[in-house]
Amino acid sequence: MTTYVGCIDIHGGKVKQIVGGTLNQDDTEQSKNTCKSNLETNFVSEKSSSYYAKLYEEHGIIRTHVIKLGSLEENNRVAIEALKAWPKHLQIGGGINDTNAKYWIQQGADKVIVTSWLFPKGQFDKSRLERISQLVGKEHLVVDLSYFDAGGVEQGRLLSYSRGTARNSSFMQLMLKAFCKGIDQELVAKLAEWCTSPIVYAGGAKSIDDLKLVDKLSHGRVDLTFGSALDLFGGKLVRFKDCCKWNQQLGDRELNE
Repeated sequence: MTTYVGCIDIHGGKVKQIVGGTLNQDDTEQSKNTCKSNLETNFVSEKSSSYYAKLYEEHGIIRTHVIKLGSLEENNRVAIEALKAWPKHLQIGGGINDTNAKYWIQQGADKVIVTSWLFPKGQFDKSRLERISQLVGKEHLVVDLSYFDAGGVEQGRLLSYSRGTARNSSFMQLMLKAFCKGIDQELVAKLAEWCTSPIVYAGGAKSIDDLKLVDKLSHGRVDLTFGSALDLFGGKLVRFKDCCKWNQQLGDRELNE
């Protein structure tokens, strides 16, 4: 069954929710004020990353991902703080490659999420995927297709590409961010059809009913996370307690089956 998956996005050393597609500049440059940024921020938290990690632990929200949005050194400290708060349960993404993947596992990450490094010059490099899989073990590897989608690739090509990647045996989990485009129903259905590994669809969800929609489309094989719509991050469309209730009902249902 489709479950709710949590997220902790970090930018500029803070837990934030950023409008998808507006992050066009690294936060190291923004901190220097060297040029104008188009960044749009929905939410900046005054709470620590460890607060959110412990909250997710308290409610059993597994496969929660911590994403570093930029290369500011402070982001690393904040990410590690979250990992230490719930060790061996959170996933880490943002700037992951073959030189630092093992480091993040050692810092307490359950899995590393690899994105742009797999696409040198905009082209998928299978050898890189195989190399990093060997370094950390495929059970600790998540492939994020968001980089491919963010490049403005037309849907048919994205579906074709996703199909080939989803069948790859070098990783255990697939992730795709929707950049606030809403639920791509065709893509959700196709990913569930093609992929035997767990899949997380991140971004675009704006209603608690989207959990039911994704569950129906994917036959329970695609999980969903909420960002700016969630009250946990200042949103008004989805309540965190309702997401937790959804997961709890699934757990109760499984126990009774």
